Amino acid sequence: MSAPSLVTDSLSAQLRERTRAAHERAESVPFITDLMHGRLDRGAYADLAAQQYGIYVALEAAGAELVGAPRGSNLVFADLTRTPSIEADLAYLYGGHWRERIDVLPAARAYAERIAQVAGDLPRYAAHAYTRYLGDLSGGQAIKRLVQRHYGLGEEGVAFYTFTGIAKPKVFKDEYREQLDALALSPLEIETAVDESNVAFELSTALFAALGGRHSA
Repeated sequence: MSAPSLVTDSLSAQLRERTRAAHERAESVPFITDLMHGRLDRGAYADLAAQQYGIYVALEAAGAELVGAPRGSNLVFADLTRTPSIEADLAYLYGGHWRERIDVLPAARAYAERIAQVAGDLPRYAAHAYTRYLGDLSGGQAIKRLVQRHYGLGEEGVAFYTFTGIAKPKVFKDEYREQLDALALSPLEIETAVDESNVAFELSTALFAALGGRHSA
């Protein structure tokens, strides 16, 4: 378990500050830097989308279980749902039989399985939702522009990064952080959430490394 902060901060602040190093490690994996600099090909981007699919299926199945629950339902927003968007991207990138064509890596399966394993634990669900969705609304927007530029994509193929129901991502992210803090987790639950968010970044790092084994500049 990570060391508790000496400063009493909100859950959202603790998540932001105490996962920074793990976040930076994930962003620095050569596969990601090569992809973002246009040194790979469209197939590498398609493979990334394919690996993300099962992760979001697991995450959004967990979120569906929280709808109407006494705690946690405030973290579930229809406008964040990514699974249909990934399906649209995969149909465009791989064709109509994409389910038979994608090759899911063990690292992606491990990530999805971890989410399914901890889905019933609210602090851990919150950690995974925070890590994925706020990342998609932040760095994901830069990724969208870069892959469009480098790999000749228009709006098709990047639906995952397009949040049609969220006109102002910055405002929405602030609201989401407020909803995280409104969970009023205990100090122990906050520790659990921080630890799990670091696990999520480690799983992302492992996945990106595995993708790098398939696609290199």
